[in-house]
Amino acid sequence: MSRIAATARIHPMAVVEDGAVIGENVVVGPFSHVGPHVVLKDGVELVSHAVVTGNTEIGRNSRIFPMAVIGGASQSLHEAGAGSSLTVGDNCTMREGVTMNCGTVGGGGKTVVGDNCLFLANSHVAHDCQLGSDIIMSNNVMLAGHVHVADRAILGGGCAVHQFTRIGRQAFIGGLTAVNYDVIPYGMLNGNPGVLGGLNVVGMTRAGIERSTIHIVRRAFKAIFEGEGNVRNNAAAVRDEYADCKEAMEILDFIAADSDRALSSPFRGKG
Repeated sequence: MSRIAATARIHPMAVVEDGAVIGENVVVGPFSHVGPHVVLKDGVELVSHAVVTGNTEIGRNSRIFPMAVIGGASQSLHEAGAGSSLTVGDNCTMREGVTMNCGTVGGGGKTVVGDNCLFLANSHVAHDCQLGSDIIMSNNVMLAGHVHVADRAILGGGCAVHQFTRIGRQAFIGGLTAVNYDVIPYGMLNGNPGVLGGLNVVGMTRAGIERSTIHIVRRAFKAIFEGEGNVRNNAAAVRDEYADCKEAMEILDFIAADSDRALSSPFRGKG
């Protein structure tokens, strides 16, 4: 049986299936469809012609625009279906035509999106992706399955991200970029294949990181990617030198972590 708050406003031409949970001050606009296993938390708005389906929870004050399909079954050839879910955090905006898929049993079963994220028209979040908060995905961005995107990353229009790739915190991905390999925190990636062009200095400055700290991170970047050894050995060799710089250590920890993908680099596209 559905649980619909008294303050919810559901258009008579919308469909809310039995079993859905609708919070306070939710608006479900005309021709929208809410599935039986969906939770819309307080203040969510489905503008019109929006579909929320699957085992899906939408966080408070999020907005979903026309023709978006949120919580659809995975497009994976190995989709098992049972028990998979999608969770979207608070204050997220999903513009026209956005698609987000639930997870797969073989991939952990969960697709997760953090708070305060903006998904522009026709962007896609595939099965088992794990997204942080304050992320911007521009028009037509495509995330394949199992992609991890950390907080405050910005993905330019039309970029495509290979499955199992990691994108570090506050990285910037240029429009139409092919993201084949992991992108370090604060990195800037452009091209096809994507080449690491340096640090997202503008983003770091806007985030309040001091100029002196940015200079330290730049030195660490050069030591890692322009040193004589390979990237991972170079990163390991300079850990002690940059132990007092949180941002540099974030990059070093990212490089040291296990991953299914190689690292994007300034040279061959991968390190």
